[in-house]
Amino acid sequence: MGYWRAGFDVVGVDITPRPRYPFPFVLGDALDVMHDMCQEFHLVHASPPCQAHTALTKGTNQGRTYIDLIPQMRELCEWYGVDWVIENVPGADIRKDLTLCGEMFGLGVIRHRHFETGWLGVSPPEQPKHLKHRGPVRGWRHGVYRDGPYIAAYGKGGGKGNVAEMQTAMDITWTDVHEELTEAIPPAYTQYIGEQFIATGEWGAVHEPDPQRRLAALARTPAEAAV
Repeated sequence: MGYWRAGFDVVGVDITPRPRYPFPFVLGDALDVMHDMCQEFHLVHASPPCQAHTALTKGTNQGRTYIDLIPQMRELCEWYGVDWVIENVPGADIRKDLTLCGEMFGLGVIRHRHFETGWLGVSPPEQPKHLKHRGPVRGWRHGVYRDGPYIAAYGKGGGKGNVAEMQTAMDITWTDVHEELTEAIPPAYTQYIGEQFIATGEWGAVHEPDPQRRLAALARTPAEAAV
């Protein structure tokens, strides 16, 4: 959604059906789809599974093995010469060209995320100032309840945000599926990245998004659409 707000036509890819996804959608393995289609796009955004890296699951997932798709996705984009963005959680093995936080955009989540930007021949995007958090994340931590201005948009129980609160906190309206909300990043993040790419990338100038472009994109097949 953020890239669309920045002015892009968007095509989504996931191995799991996402019927609430508001743009053209390709069901399939991300690496296979990248092999087949990535040259059709100006920019590829990859959000590989984070379980191998996130601190939130290091205890509960101890002893389990999770695939790390980051190297393969980076290699594919480099091979095909396509500009890319790889997003993941703190602790992931990516360059931290950009770090974004919900407080930078006045949101109700902190949700720190790192972004590696492989914009060929172009400087990384400008890093916004990391503003001081206004308080804690609401919920129970180690037997202590803290009431704060931010929602915990992951897991269930323990004072974490419910679906409606997560939607509001992240400015996401197109899905009410708990799992999708816990895995999502706020569209403000990708809108910022998209605007930075347009300003400094191959097009060289920011342009205002046209609402009619979304309607046109929805009427096209994934093979015809291009980000």
